[in-house]
Amino acid sequence: MKLLPTLFAGVAFALSAVAAQAEVRFGVMNESYPPFFAKDASGEWQGWEIDLMNAVCEEMKEKCSIVEISWDGLIPALESKKFDVIWSSMSNTEERSKVIDFTDKYYNTPSTLIGPKDQKPGATAEDVKAKTIGIQVSTIQSEYYKKYFAAAAEEKTYQTLDEAFQDLAAGRIDYVFGDSLALDAFLKSDAGKDCCANMGDVADDKEILGAGVSGGLRKEDTELKAKLNKAIAAVRASGQYDTITKKYFDFDIYGAK
Repeated sequence: MKLLPTLFAGVAFALSAVAAQAEVRFGVMNESYPPFFAKDASGEWQGWEIDLMNAVCEEMKEKCSIVEISWDGLIPALESKKFDVIWSSMSNTEERSKVIDFTDKYYNTPSTLIGPKDQKPGATAEDVKAKTIGIQVSTIQSEYYKKYFAAAAEEKTYQTLDEAFQDLAAGRIDYVFGDSLALDAFLKSDAGKDCCANMGDVADDKEILGAGVSGGLRKEDTELKAKLNKAIAAVRASGQYDTITKKYFDFDIYGAK
């Protein structure tokens, strides 16, 4: 009988070791969104958000994997347990928070309009009057359009930003509206630098544009949320966050606290 405590302790240790190596599945949009995530020539995911994911997983001491899902399918796939956390530049908004929960913010950038170089800069309803704006479906920019631009301009929706960029470069639309960093990456590309320019950031509306980009979770997954928040904070405190960011940006993308 004296062996039983030792036996139970061994079982408990084994169970905790298994728990520590439990796989956490990260849902990522199945298209390139540089510099946050994209596949390299070998088909491996890379980018700022992937590097941050790896640092967070290392901090949690968890095995992590990536599940690819279309942008508009991310929340339904999370709810149906195809993966455990949305890690795909999704903004934490009031509307989304009615359905899912979010981790603490891990970056925050403004929403921007880009257009042809000969277009007059400006990002108000008056500036876009009688123009056509390309917007990716199921985004915060689509909701912003409905509130601020719908009375003045026409919306053309796309499944991917790449499709919108192609139409903008070809002159089939007047603007693309999206996250400033994703649009800036296009402006620096061969196709973007010849045709287009930044028209300006839109006025902020936290109810629509949200409080920053966070990991999306099922509301019942409170333990995973706590682990992710602790890991995100630790990665920032250790300096890893800044080291990762400097590989891709020459400024702080965390945004105001």
